[in-house]
Amino acid sequence: MPPERDPFARVTPRYGDGSLADVLPSALAVLGVPGATDRLGLSGRLAGVRRIAVLLVDGLGWHQIPTAAPYAPTLAGLAATAGRPLTSGFPSTTPTSLVTLGTGAAPGAHGVLGFTVRVPGTERVLTHIEWAADPDPMRWQPVPTQLERARAAGVAVTVVSRPEFGGSGLTVAANRGGDYRGAAGVDALATTMLAALTAGTGPTLVSGYHPDLDRHGHLTGVDSAPWRVAAAEVDALLARLVDGLPPDGALLVTADHGQLDVPAAHRFDLDTDPRLRAGIEVVAGEPRVRYLHVTPGAVDDVVAAWSAVLGDAARVRTREEAVASGWFGPVPEEHLARIGDVVVTCNGTYAVLATRSENPFASRLVAYHGSDTAAEMTIPLLVVRG
Repeated sequence: MPPERDPFARVTPRYGDGSLADVLPSALAVLGVPGATDRLGLSGRLAGVRRIAVLLVDGLGWHQIPTAAPYAPTLAGLAATAGRPLTSGFPSTTPTSLVTLGTGAAPGAHGVLGFTVRVPGTERVLTHIEWAADPDPMRWQPVPTQLERARAAGVAVTVVSRPEFGGSGLTVAANRGGDYRGAAGVDALATTMLAALTAGTGPTLVSGYHPDLDRHGHLTGVDSAPWRVAAAEVDALLARLVDGLPPDGALLVTADHGQLDVPAAHRFDLDTDPRLRAGIEVVAGEPRVRYLHVTPGAVDDVVAAWSAVLGDAARVRTREEAVASGWFGPVPEEHLARIGDVVVTCNGTYAVLATRSENPFASRLVAYHGSDTAAEMTIPLLVVRG
C-alpha cells in the first residue's frame, strides 16, 4: 500500500523534488527570482502569477484531510482537485518544519534538528518553541532564508503569524527577511495576508501560519469535538483566502506534519524504567522521536537495552546509522552533535514519555508527531490560482 494510503508506512523525506523544503524555491521561481529552481513544477500552472501567498496549517497532515472533510468542505474540495502529497522533513515536528520551509533546506543543513535538542558541549536542552536569543539564531541556523533571497531580488515579502511569535529565535531562524505582522485568529490572519498580498504592484510573497488545528489535536485528539471546530475554522480561512485572491495571485497551502493519537497502553516512560535510564546523560527530541546522549562508551549498551525494552514499538539506531538513512539530508560536522548518540523512532502509535525530566504537560497530550510514519510525514500541497 502506498504511503498516501497506509498511515503507518515509513516515509523517507523527498528532499529536492517533493518535500516541504521545495515549496518556497518553487514559489520564488514562479515570481522570477534569479537562480530559484522550480522543484515542484509550478511554473506552468502558475504562469503570469506575480503574487503568491503561502499558508502553513500546523498539524494538517495529508492523512487528516479525509477526517476533516465533513467539517471542511473547501479543504476537501481543494485536496481533491488541486492537491498533491509532499513529505515533511525529519523529524516531523513544527520547529524543524518551519525552518525547512523558510530556508528551502533540509534539516541537516539548517540545524534545527528537533523539537528539543541538546546544545553541544553543555547539559542544556534547547526547546525551539521557547527560544529567545540564546543561542544566537543567526549562528545556530546559518542558512539564508528564501525570504531574504526574495527580498534581495525585489520581491515584497511579508510574514503573518501570531503577535507573540514576532522576534523569537524560531521566527528569526525561519522567517528573517520578511516584514512581520501579527495576527491573532482566523479573521485577522486572512485579512492581514490578503492586505499584504494585494498591496503594491510588484512581485509579492506572503507567508502565513495558523497553529490551532495542531494545538487541539495535541490536547484532545484527532477528530475530537474541539479538533473538528478547528478544522472548520481552517476551512473558513481557506475560503476567505481563495475568494480574496487577485487575478495575478496564487495560494499555496501546506503543513508542517500530521498527527496521530497515542493510546495509554502504547506509552513507555523512560523516567520510571531503570533499563531506559541506564547510560543516559541527556534526553532530547520528543515522545515520537528520542535523541539519547549517552555516557562515554555506552552506545552499544543503550542500543541493546532500548531495543529489548521497546521491541517492535520503535527502531533504535546510532547517530551514524540515522544520518546515513537520509532522514536529515546531509549533516555538516558542526550540526552532528545536536543529534543524539542514539536515535529512537517510534512505530505505529507508540511513544516514549519522560514524565519527570520534561514538562509533565507533554505526557498528558493525546496526539503526537515527530516520527517517520506517513500519518506524520505526509503533508499536502494545495495550489489555487486567482
